[in-house]
Amino acid sequence: MTIYARASTPLSLTFAASFLLLTGCRMFGPNARDAPDVEARATPERLARGAYLVNAVTACNGCHTAADTGRFGQPPLAGKAAGSGGDCLDESVMPGLVCAPNITSHADGLGAWTDGEILRALREGVDKDGETLFPMMPYPHYRSMSDEDALSIVAYLRTLPPAAGKVPDTKLDFPVSVFVNFAPQPIAAPVPEPDRSDRIAYGGYLATIGGCKQCHSGVDDRHEPIEGESFAGGQVFKDGSAHVVSANLTPHSKGLKRYTREQFIGRFKSFASEDALVQVDVAEQTVMPWWVYANMDEADLGAIYDYLMTLEPFDRAVDTFPERI
Repeated sequence: MTIYARASTPLSLTFAASFLLLTGCRMFGPNARDAPDVEARATPERLARGAYLVNAVTACNGCHTAADTGRFGQPPLAGKAAGSGGDCLDESVMPGLVCAPNITSHADGLGAWTDGEILRALREGVDKDGETLFPMMPYPHYRSMSDEDALSIVAYLRTLPPAAGKVPDTKLDFPVSVFVNFAPQPIAAPVPEPDRSDRIAYGGYLATIGGCKQCHSGVDDRHEPIEGESFAGGQVFKDGSAHVVSANLTPHSKGLKRYTREQFIGRFKSFASEDALVQVDVAEQTVMPWWVYANMDEADLGAIYDYLMTLEPFDRAVDTFPERI
């Protein structure tokens, strides 16, 4: 799941001024290159890979489709077209208003975008008009996505049936409206395909582009990653329909070491049925899109587990549902 609380803690103006003086401020936009002149040619292999990534790994529709917040894992509302636009987060959890836009080929979505513009938005965080995307869209992590996987996603998104759905524009409060322009970074060199025969390395790749590292790492009061706390959990997510803390995924007795590889895979696969996405109250709700990751191949889930078990153990006990009775 993407970070809901990316900048939910207000930043002080003193800190803002110091930061901008030290780094130099791009007041008028992000560090962006022109959108690449590329075509995401829709080969059968590319469409199959793109469908798998979108629907099982990157969880695009977990944000870009309106959610049923009363069911566990918040799957899409019945009758809502995939990618037709998601929910909005307001001042109660955000420094302004941030909505997940339509990513279908409708005019309300990506219909007027080039393949290169979609590719740039996906991995570099800059939209069609050269504006910064709020990092709730996990492009800092998608920078690690290979060129071929990224093009596969673009090709697959082009196949989503066009569906109307216009969401409000993002509006951020100062100083976050300034800070956000430091998030995008152009990709300056080709990103090669991961070696799928190296299960540890490939598991790390999937854990990054699948959002595990983004959500399950420790962050400071500005929601920036804390060095040495990757995959250590403890990150708080609160969006009105859920208050949950991410679990420790390091191989500590308080983390992933409590589960075997088979139990880890089985936990995900247990949500493959619609019947598993039961009605829950707020105290039992989660932002983890189990219904997406349940579609992942068992071999890939196993590779993620194998990778996580190579990490340095971090001593952190986590109550993932702190408000439950």
